[in-house]
Amino acid sequence: MDSATLTRSVFIDGEAGTTGLGIAQRLAAVSGVNVRSIAPERRKDPEARREIMSSVDLVVLCLPDDAAKESVALADSLGDRSPKIVDASTAHRVASGWTYGFPEMTPGQADAVRKATRVANPGCYPTGGIALIRPLVDAGLLPADWPVTVNAVSGYSGGGKSMIAAYEARTAPDFELYGLGLEHKHLPELQKYSNLSRRPIFVPSVGDFRQGMLVSVPLHLDALPAKPSTADVQAVLEKRYAGSRLVSVVPAEASGKLEPQALNGTDRLEIRVFANEKYRQAVLVARLDNLGKGASGAAVQNIGLMLGLE
Repeated sequence: MDSATLTRSVFIDGEAGTTGLGIAQRLAAVSGVNVRSIAPERRKDPEARREIMSSVDLVVLCLPDDAAKESVALADSLGDRSPKIVDASTAHRVASGWTYGFPEMTPGQADAVRKATRVANPGCYPTGGIALIRPLVDAGLLPADWPVTVNAVSGYSGGGKSMIAAYEARTAPDFELYGLGLEHKHLPELQKYSNLSRRPIFVPSVGDFRQGMLVSVPLHLDALPAKPSTADVQAVLEKRYAGSRLVSVVPAEASGKLEPQALNGTDRLEIRVFANEKYRQAVLVARLDNLGKGASGAAVQNIGLMLGLE
């Protein structure tokens, strides 16, 4: 049989969670993929999980970090029968031997994902932040040791079951900043894959809407060593994402306003450069669905690359 007609099998370990459900729904629309499952009463049975892992091409981990590490150990114990893995937790995002699953990050990253057996799915916030910062660092417009600040707002679905329950029960605030101890779990990957040598300040927030995300990076253009113009910044970003199917650089709204939910239900990411040349200031903004390109959509994109289903 021609390899293009083969059916690939996928097991979602943690299929009942928000990300797992999103991945399953997306894979249902992909030809050539068979999603395998374990009976609910056996989902925590190590032998049942080990058995199904040995019989599939790829496993997606939608689990807490410690459980994800246990599942990887289980898969590794299979030796030559070990499946490929996409880990949607934070457990392996900066770990040695794992490929970071943001295919648009650099010109060669999609090929790296394609060849990988262990891929760490990015966090939603870092996906937006890295998309804005990495091209500027690579182009020399933003020094690696620059004191970068990243601000973001997300819908409450990114906060897990307890946050979702609080918002749906109307017991959560309409809006709040969080992570103000400056130890957010997404910071290590944000710094590493943005190619920053100085730890950025990251201030996330959550609003009373289910999904959608804005990630912004303010810049004093006149303070940067390269003294870039707005056009320089725009050109670097456009060059990096030229030809990309999912990431695009679009004109900034003349109103100076941007809402976070316009890409909900898609796997796209949009980048805008809002600027005032008079004051030599700019704000770079990434908009995405935190459940799409920020989670399930990114995982399915990586699965497609790893299994040759592009």
